[in-house]
Amino acid sequence: MKIRKLGNSGPIVSAVGYGAMSFTNFYGPATDEGSTAILDECAEMGITHIDTSDAYGMGRSETVIGQWLRRRGGNKPFQIATKVGITANPEQRFNNDPDHMRSSLEGSLTRLGVEAVDLYYVHRRDPRFEIEDVAETMASFVKEGKVKAVGWSEIAPSSVKRAHAVHPVAAVQSEYSLSTRLPELGLIQVCEEIGASLVAFSPVGRGLLTDRPHQAETVSKLSFLKGNPRFIEPNLSANLVYNAKFRSLASDLGVPSASLAIAWILQRSEHVHAIPGTRSIDHLRELAKGGDLNLSQETIDRIDKILPVGWAHGDRYSTAQWAGPECYC
Repeated sequence: MKIRKLGNSGPIVSAVGYGAMSFTNFYGPATDEGSTAILDECAEMGITHIDTSDAYGMGRSETVIGQWLRRRGGNKPFQIATKVGITANPEQRFNNDPDHMRSSLEGSLTRLGVEAVDLYYVHRRDPRFEIEDVAETMASFVKEGKVKAVGWSEIAPSSVKRAHAVHPVAAVQSEYSLSTRLPELGLIQVCEEIGASLVAFSPVGRGLLTDRPHQAETVSKLSFLKGNPRFIEPNLSANLVYNAKFRSLASDLGVPSASLAIAWILQRSEHVHAIPGTRSIDHLRELAKGGDLNLSQETIDRIDKILPVGWAHGDRYSTAQWAGPECYC
C-alpha cells in the first residue's frame, strides 16, 4: 500500500483510506455488524485513514467507529477525519455558526471517544459567514487541542487560498475520479502549492468504474442515485457502455476495475488520497489493491483513450444536489 503525508505537516497514512458514509443507509442497508467487519479488515490491511462526518446517519457513522475503538481498549490504528456544517434542519441546511460548530465538535468527540479529531473538515460552507471567520473558528479548536488539523470540503481553489491565509489547510475533500475530473482545473494545483492533500471521495464514480456497476433496478431503490443525472436514463445506459470498455481493459490487465480506477487517481499527484466506501469486504480488498499498483504510461494512455475527459453522460449532481458545493469552472 502506498503511503502519503496527510497535509504538509500531518501524519503518514495509507494512500487509500475508507469513506465511512457506507456505515449508514445512504447506498443501501447497512448494519453495525457489517461496519465493524469493515473496520476490522481496514486495520488488518493497513488502511490507516478513516473519513466520517457528524452528518452521516446523523452521528451513526461516528458512533460505530467510536464503539469499535472502545472495544480495542484505546488502541487507535487510524487517523480519523470527521466534518461539521451539514444539519438536519431543512430551513438551515448548512451552519457555520461558531456555537453550532463547537457543539457539533463536542458531539463528534463524544461519539468517537477521542480527545481530539485528527482532521476536522468544514463539510459545507454557510453563505452567512465569511470564510475567514469560519477559518478563525476552526483555528480556535486547534489552539484548544480538540482538533489537530483543519480541512475543507467541496470548496473552490480561491476559497482554499483565503482559508489557508488564516490557518493552514491540511486537506481539501472533493469528488474526483475518471468520471469527475473538475479538481484538475485548479484544485489539485492549489493543494500542491500550499502543501495540502486532495482527498478524493467517490473515486470509483459511485460504482461506474467497477466490475459491478449499479443497474437501473438497483438505482431505483437508492434515493440519492435515482435523482442523480448520471444514473437517470438515457445517461445511465450510455455510461454503462463506457463502463464495459473500462472493465474490458481491466480484465486485459488482470486487475479489478476498481483497483485500476484507484491506481489511476493516485498517480495524478502525490498530494491525492482516495477514500472509497463500501459495505463489502471483497470490494474493499479490490479498492485497497489500487494502492499497490503502479501504472505504466502505456496503460494510462489506454485508459485516456477509452475514458477521455468528459466521457460521463450527465452532471455529477442534480440541481438540488448542487446546493452547498462551490462551483469554480
